[in-house]
Formats: sequence, C-alpha cells, structure tokens
Amino acid sequence: MLTCIIIEDEPLARNLMEAYVKKVPHLNLLKSFSSSLAALDFLRENTVDILFSDIQMPEITGITLLKILQKKPLVILTTAYSEYALEGYELEVFDYLLKPISLERFLKAVEKATIRLTATQPVVQEKIVQEITVSPDNNQGFIFVKDGTKLVKIRLNEIQYIEGLKDYVCIHTKDKDSTLKKIVTLQTMKSLESQLSENQFIRIHNSYIIAFDAIDAIDKEKVQIGKNFIPISDTYRKAFKEFIEKKQVS
Repeated sequence: MLTCIIIEDEPLARNLMEAYVKKVPHLNLLKSFSSSLAALDFLRENTVDILFSDIQMPEITGITLLKILQKKPLVILTTAYSEYALEGYELEVFDYLLKPISLERFLKAVEKATIRLTATQPVVQEKIVQEITVSPDNNQGFIFVKDGTKLVKIRLNEIQYIEGLKDYVCIHTKDKDSTLKKIVTLQTMKSLESQLSENQFIRIHNSYIIAFDAIDAIDKEKVQIGKNFIPISDTYRKAFKEFIEKKQVS
C-alpha cells in the first residue's frame, strides 16, 4: 500500500483527484489540502509516498513548496500550465498531469510511480504471474492479475465484463453477495483474453470482453449486463452470434 496526499485549491479538481485515487486499491489517501501551507505542516510530521500537487495556489505555489521541503515524496504535479516543466525538472518532479486530467493518464502516472517506489518487486511479480498464468482452457476457476504492488486472485465466475483502457484493463466483478468491484491492472486485452476460458468468455468489441453467464439481455447492437450496456462491434458480431448459437445448442 502506497500513501499519498493531494494539494489542490479548486474544489472540483480536488474532488476529481480524490475520486481517481479511490479507484486504485493500492493507494491510500492520507489527506487532501486546499493550501500548500497546511500541507507543509503535515509533510513535516508524516511520511508520504506520493504527492499530487497543483502549482498555482494562494499563499505559496506548489513549486515554492517543493523548494522548501527538505525531504520530498515522489511528486506528481497537476497543472494547466506546461511552462513549469523545466523548473519542475530541476526540482526532480516525477511526472506532470496536465488539466483536464483523464483517468487513463492518471493511472499511467500512478503505475510508473508504483514501479519506481517498489523497484525491487516488479521482476519477482512478473515471474510469479508467468508461473500461475493459465491456458485458454482454464479450468482452475481463477486468474491472477497485478494490482499495483500485489497480485490479486479473481474467480472467473465473478467476472461480469472486462473493459480495455489502452495499456490497462478494468475487470468488473460481482461476488456471491452481489458486491460490485473494479480491478484496474496494467495489461493488454489480448494477454488477458489468452488466460480466459473460450467457453465462458467472448470478445464483442476491441474494448470489451464479456462473461456469458453475466448476460441479462442481447440486442442487435449491444449486450446488457446489469445496468450496463456493452456495444457489439461489427468486427466481432459474427463470432458472437456463433458463440451464442453454440451455447443454445449445448
């Protein structure tokens, strides 16, 4: 678990960053601040792994804060102004998130930061993932995926659908108590698809893989899973139709 704080004087931007942090299970938000001065006192008394900070703020700027701090966390600046890049480089800023900040860009920054802060672990974890990765005829009932600094076991019968986010995938699950969860992992759709049972899962779009058992209804252009409507692309329409027909016969 990595700790972080947010410094942002704009309430809407601060709420957005808080929401993004909550989507990453291995990030623990210790506190959010609307001013650098308040954060300065906190940083003097507490150890923090990642600092998300705006630049233009009242009292003292984010850049000034970094100049004052003797012991800095790994710093990710959130700003609408790219001209601070050179000064930030001199202050060893790890990354920049230019506003408006997308979830995808936020996740990439966090993943890079996680690898930096846990530098001795990724190689070991990759080896473990390779050893426990199963074949397309997966009959073990589960897969393991990387979630930040840990490996998470996901039961196949709990997967509702999988959503591609370029270099990331978001696995939507529902457990036996009907609790909905999302797990975001740095992985491609293709590599994850190769671990899934072809009898249980079908790709219906470049960005979506669905579980057959999770389907509530099928329309011409989309599949309904709970309250979510997943699009069927032309590329995968024929294969999906054959998949459903095969299921009906069996």
